[in-house]
Amino acid sequence: MKWEGRAGSDNVEDRRGQGGRRLGLPLGGGIGGIVLLLVISALTGQNPIDLLGTLGGDAGVGIDQSLGTDETGVPPANDAQSQFIRVMLKDTEDAWSEIFARQQATYEPPVLVLFTQATQSGCGLGESAMGPFYCPTDRKVYLDLSFFQELDQRFGAPGDFAQAYVLAHEVGHHVQTLTGLSERVTAARRGSSEAEANALSVRQELQADCYAGVWGRYAAERGLLQPGDAEAGLRAAAAIGDDRLQQQTQGRVVPESFTHGSSDARVMWLRRGLDSGRMDACDTFAGR
Repeated sequence: MKWEGRAGSDNVEDRRGQGGRRLGLPLGGGIGGIVLLLVISALTGQNPIDLLGTLGGDAGVGIDQSLGTDETGVPPANDAQSQFIRVMLKDTEDAWSEIFARQQATYEPPVLVLFTQATQSGCGLGESAMGPFYCPTDRKVYLDLSFFQELDQRFGAPGDFAQAYVLAHEVGHHVQTLTGLSERVTAARRGSSEAEANALSVRQELQADCYAGVWGRYAAERGLLQPGDAEAGLRAAAAIGDDRLQQQTQGRVVPESFTHGSSDARVMWLRRGLDSGRMDACDTFAGR
């Protein structure tokens, strides 16, 4: 993507190096702890902190922290990776401000919190091993930049646009909060069976994928994408489909336990957003 030399967002809290501690990550449930949490909440709209208490087990693992740091062990505030993510956040702000304005509404952007290892959020304690997440309580996106190493090395989805897609997906959850969709889904999940609740989560996640595509169309129309960028985003969406991750981690696929959608579904809805550039093309709840 074309990002160098462009303005970044001011809506960023840089908490990296503020003493976040690494906690033990449960390994129970028959699936490795770090991969399980990434399966469930790499791109999440529900509260991922709750997952830590549901897996059981005592052993702890964590993502390797290998970002560039200065002599104090703290990444410099102007490092290239944080500059990049600030520019991408500004792009989402510009895109959604324009989209909301067409609907005679005002877009209120989220705050992006950069952290290392662990940090407190309005939804509880967040850890790097949980992957990026959005907290509707404080309307903030939380990201340990080391996740992008996982996206590249573990999931085989390198590239700037793949990283931007991750951020745009979380911002998509913020859009759902602003439109009231998140609150409606939370209410509908109460009293639902586990299968019904999972199905609602999948619809919510796929809509966030589509919203990421809407932003991607905005970037493309402004000449910010380079050859291969869109394909990198589609590869990232495919890499984190529930079916692919379940097959890799437990050797079998259990569709009724999906919480984010299959690889094919995630690619389809991201592509739909990219092709249309319209919110109304992202109604994953149609027919309910």
